[in-house]
Amino acid sequence: MNYKKIDSQDISYLKTAVSPDRVFTGEEISEDYGHDELGGVFSMPEVLVKAMDTGEVAAVMSYASEKIIPVVVRGAGTGLVGGAVAVHGGIMLDTTAMNHILELDRENLTVTVEPGVLLMDLAAYVEENNLFYPPDPGEKSATIGGNIITNAGGMRAVKYGVTRDYVRGLTVVSPSGEVMRLGGKVVKNSSGYSLLNLMIGSEGTLGIITEAILKLLPLPSRTVSLLVPFGTMESAIESVPLIIEAQVQATAIEFMERNTIMFAEDYLGKRFPDTGSDAYILMTFDGNSREEVERNYGRAADLCLELGAKDVFLVDTEERRQSVWNARGAFLEAIKASTTEMDECDVVVPRSHVAEFIKYTHELAGTSGMRIPSFGHAGDGNLHIYLCRDDMDQEAWEYKKQDVFEKMYAKARDFGGLVSGEHGIGYAKRMYLDEQCGPCQMRLMEGIKKAFDPHCILNPGKIVALHGK
Repeated sequence: MNYKKIDSQDISYLKTAVSPDRVFTGEEISEDYGHDELGGVFSMPEVLVKAMDTGEVAAVMSYASEKIIPVVVRGAGTGLVGGAVAVHGGIMLDTTAMNHILELDRENLTVTVEPGVLLMDLAAYVEENNLFYPPDPGEKSATIGGNIITNAGGMRAVKYGVTRDYVRGLTVVSPSGEVMRLGGKVVKNSSGYSLLNLMIGSEGTLGIITEAILKLLPLPSRTVSLLVPFGTMESAIESVPLIIEAQVQATAIEFMERNTIMFAEDYLGKRFPDTGSDAYILMTFDGNSREEVERNYGRAADLCLELGAKDVFLVDTEERRQSVWNARGAFLEAIKASTTEMDECDVVVPRSHVAEFIKYTHELAGTSGMRIPSFGHAGDGNLHIYLCRDDMDQEAWEYKKQDVFEKMYAKARDFGGLVSGEHGIGYAKRMYLDEQCGPCQMRLMEGIKKAFDPHCILNPGKIVALHGK
């Protein structure tokens, strides 16, 4: 596709569509806008536009559609697969200033927000009102818009589900600049094709979200965690399907290795409650009565001890809670700080195969000579596995990284798994999506992209290539 290069006339128009002081070019644009959290994909936009409302977004898209200029929407930039990188230049549309909570509707248990609202700010706001927004991805500084377009999951997915389960309605600007309102505050909807659900997880390739109506729940009155050490990672993870089968209603079931915990200790400069075991399961239980929560975590603790756990630590004080969950929240940054460069494998496999898959990554670490730490959501099979460059030269790193990725994704397919559990495909993982889905599914996805975006101007080169290669 021959996209139009930005010229002075385009800049002049954009400065009329939004305030001139929110249009940036050349050296005015920080290099931070050229990459996401991991930095493996780098490309600078030709112009950066900071939008403030739906009307401005629509004006920019209408012009871009007419001129065939590529547009990439960007929130907090916390993605890991190059999804918000302007690989074809053009316009980058920053929506972080669209960060207002517009309405709390107690009667319908919904909250209406703009896409730039941060997850941590939304969670705090609804909790102050004795309400609860369950999706809980590890990166709390991500925007709600980013969570929606990647269908983010997180630690509470095992009980409460993922972002898709909490999106009731969206205001979306199409690639042509038209404004659509999809869904609403209704609980049920069987009215034609679900364009709402197509937007969720579309990674900004089909439309631009400018408002979202989100479902809320009453805030649980009590939450307790258990930290359970095991002698081996296999014994730790193999306990998870049995815990779930016992119907103890855990809110979250996380796994972590000792080395990853040690990275977090070094990174934070704070001690973890226990580091004497090779592997740990971290479980959380919530509910509206002490009896309900104690019954569930008590059954889980007894079962873990029967399955060979070395001990069970109750995380029920604020000091312990901060120690454990601050460390868990720092795992990504801690691993990143421990190496010169890293990349991530974000696979999801059936819970029954999690232990086998982690064992396989240990084998790959040995045969490749590459350090491969991991952690993840044992309760839903979503694994976060990190390939660390350390002191490898660039050529060896690129070769080994590609080889290890291909082997891990092939093993995930063998187990009936999928290429991404919650971080999306973006630019970096497209080839693995092709291998997973096959020609028929890819043709259907390409057809959906063409129907929404015939000129392929919105986040081109992501998920499906088409003419935005």
